[in-house]
Amino acid sequence: MEYTIQKIAKLAGVSTRTLRYYDEIGILKPARVNSSGYRIYGEKEIDRLQQILFYRELDLDLSEIKKIVASPDFNEIEALRHHREKLLERSKQLETLITNVNKTISHKERKVIMSDKEKFEGFKSKLVEDNEKKHGKEAREKYGDEAVDKSNKKVKNMTEEEYKKISELELELYETLSKALKTDDPAGELAQKSAHLHKQWISFYWDSYSKEAHAGVARMYVADERFKKFYDKNEPGTAEFLRDAILIYTGMKSE
Repeated sequence: MEYTIQKIAKLAGVSTRTLRYYDEIGILKPARVNSSGYRIYGEKEIDRLQQILFYRELDLDLSEIKKIVASPDFNEIEALRHHREKLLERSKQLETLITNVNKTISHKERKVIMSDKEKFEGFKSKLVEDNEKKHGKEAREKYGDEAVDKSNKKVKNMTEEEYKKISELELELYETLSKALKTDDPAGELAQKSAHLHKQWISFYWDSYSKEAHAGVARMYVADERFKKFYDKNEPGTAEFLRDAILIYTGMKSE
């Protein structure tokens, strides 16, 4: 079956403008353009659009998606299995949050006793999922599955007090780093405080701390474009500044 751009847009729940943009960047070309100049899409394009939208749901950007679906090694069945696995993980996390909300409602209505640990189960699961989504691939490649799995387990076993502390620590880190950036001095007091806060923050996730590993992470923030983009999203130059501050803090600046 064939579709015009208007029909496929309505079917998929996207705008015609989005489909034109996908055509422009080469991620989804129409099967053909008819004599009236209308883009026409077939079954192959329908399947490609479905894959694109699956990957968008997993928060991949279009440049990454294009590399995946345009690869000669792309296997549609394996991709669908991967999507199913990720969606099941998300479903499990949502079920945990829903259960958490239901328990909280019952607790507030005095129907059940809810432990402090139970109150934070959903949020800790989400924290693990977010970290996996942002940094999981790079972390597993660099440190191995065992180290990352241990880190995730450590987060899930956090007490309410630890969860609150790491949330406050993360906020303090970003606020201090923003102020330090304005000094333009990675060796200054505020920058070194930022580096120390960063050490405390990552120590929540690591089994053990080392200056070498800390410096390695700092270098990765600049070397890997995804990390750099994350840190620079509010203030350009943040990733490099934090790297320099940490290298000074760990004594690795001269290496």
